[in-house]
Amino acid sequence: MAKAAQRAVRTSVWLEGKSRRGGRGGGQPSGLDRDRITEVSARLLDADGLAGFSMRRLAAELNVTAMSVYWYVDTKDDLLELALDAVMGELELPDPEADEDWRGQLRTLAHGYRAVLVRHPWLSPLAGRFLNIGPNHLAFSRCIQQVIRKTGLPVHRLTGAISAVFQFVYGYGTLEDHFYTRVTDTGMTPDEYFRTALNEFAEFPGATEVIRESMEMMAARGGDTVQEMMDRDFEFALDLLVAGIETMVTRAD
Repeated sequence: MAKAAQRAVRTSVWLEGKSRRGGRGGGQPSGLDRDRITEVSARLLDADGLAGFSMRRLAAELNVTAMSVYWYVDTKDDLLELALDAVMGELELPDPEADEDWRGQLRTLAHGYRAVLVRHPWLSPLAGRFLNIGPNHLAFSRCIQQVIRKTGLPVHRLTGAISAVFQFVYGYGTLEDHFYTRVTDTGMTPDEYFRTALNEFAEFPGATEVIRESMEMMAARGGDTVQEMMDRDFEFALDLLVAGIETMVTRAD
């Protein structure tokens, strides 16, 4: 029984010999291929989110039957995993072999990852569901490793540095995306939503001091728009992480 359960566990579309399949054989629908299906899936996920995505909806967009899609993928999870790796291909990766300072290259990777997370709200939850071993994910991971090695940190500290930077970016980009999703649902602009939320929060019992201190910190930080505020916080947090790496390089441990 235990062995049967183990066999039923899904691993990854990239490990099951299905990632390059062009179709199951004769009779597959004309005008379709794996790349087109993946591209349309990503576009629908952007428009409708994970909750609104279905194989039936995809088939309708492709103007085929749902069964036609299954010539190219076995399951919906296979397709989601393919779409997840496809959008990671939007990242412009620096050349770790180039004669360029690691700090700039690390910032390029961090900014690119944040942008992809915000641009594709469905990426964040899927990144935690799958193994993330498609070619674009692997290229991203490899580039990160090579850039972090250029810092001069000892090998046993490299994974900690990667976690500090890119788990921060993942969390920041995810929360930023949640904010913009809420804004979209209200029909307001981000700045209108922000002002409305602050006004409503100010009326909450016991919130006076929190609001006062928050407004003082936001005024000191500067930024006329929500986007400017988010960008400034992200930049400074990234500066702190880079400074932390620089400090740890000087420690002999």
